[in-house]
Amino acid sequence: MSECPFCKIREGQLSASVVHQDSICTAFLDVQPINPGHIIIIPNEHVESFSNLSSGTRDHLFQLSQTLSGALRKSGIKSPGVNLFLADGKEAMQEVPHFHIHIIPRFEGDGFEFNFSPTYFELPTRDELDQNAEHIKQALHEMGDTTGSV
Repeated sequence: MSECPFCKIREGQLSASVVHQDSICTAFLDVQPINPGHIIIIPNEHVESFSNLSSGTRDHLFQLSQTLSGALRKSGIKSPGVNLFLADGKEAMQEVPHFHIHIIPRFEGDGFEFNFSPTYFELPTRDELDQNAEHIKQALHEMGDTTGSV
């Protein structure tokens, strides 16, 4: 995709500090890191959403996320903790419409936090949870998923 900044990075049209590249994916440092060592992993193929990734690409990206998280912790960059962050869709804070996973080094007092909505502490009833579970199970059934039927 010609306007996608991540595709331009992969193609070498934009500069990046690449930490890994293979035939399936590319990993590079975020230019606006939450903390030093913040890595972004993208599939080389332009795919916008998590649900559109092939299973092989998905598995490769998460395996690499695990490997890079370990490398980050051994690198000397302050990272006793790590967040993996995946934003799928604009409403979920996906700023670049190309699927990607953030590996964010974390340490006590780093100042990064998630803000919860005012209703976060208003717990749903069991009936509400069960009803939402049924909606999701129905959607799985309609999609033909039989991998974990309940």
